[in-house]
Amino acid sequence: MESLAAIKEKGKYIVVDIIGEPHFVRRLAEMGLVVNSNLTVISILQNESGLVAFLKGQRLAISGSLASNILVKEIDELDDLQIEPLAQLEIGKSAVVSKIIGERPVRRRLMDMGLTKNTVIKILRVAPLGDPIELVLRGYKLSIRKQEAEYIMVREVLE
Repeated sequence: MESLAAIKEKGKYIVVDIIGEPHFVRRLAEMGLVVNSNLTVISILQNESGLVAFLKGQRLAISGSLASNILVKEIDELDDLQIEPLAQLEIGKSAVVSKIIGERPVRRRLMDMGLTKNTVIKILRVAPLGDPIELVLRGYKLSIRKQEAEYIMVREVLE
């Protein structure tokens, strides 16, 4: 985990934390830059000129001082972590979808619900008997069956 200003190469990153005053964090959230969002760095910081990132379909110029308050983790760093089914993740933990296994119709249905590769998800709640599981992804809540969660292979995001 390092600040966005300290990264040395272009690539895909996950926002792990945003440090700063509440109005600063709120302003970034209005632009779509929130914790657990995916961010692609197009141009790295050079001579305090700022960097350019691709976020949710738009390019975003970020100054050096602003970038130093945004903590990120490279998505490739997560490749070293063990892949496990989403059903085994604990409540409150965040993870990144690595792949979806199973029959083609099941995979397609899960992807239609927004569960695609490199999507950050968080387990919000689990029903008393373990089925269904409530997730938060892409800014909305989604409930899926435990059997479906077994098809979703994830890597835990360590915060």
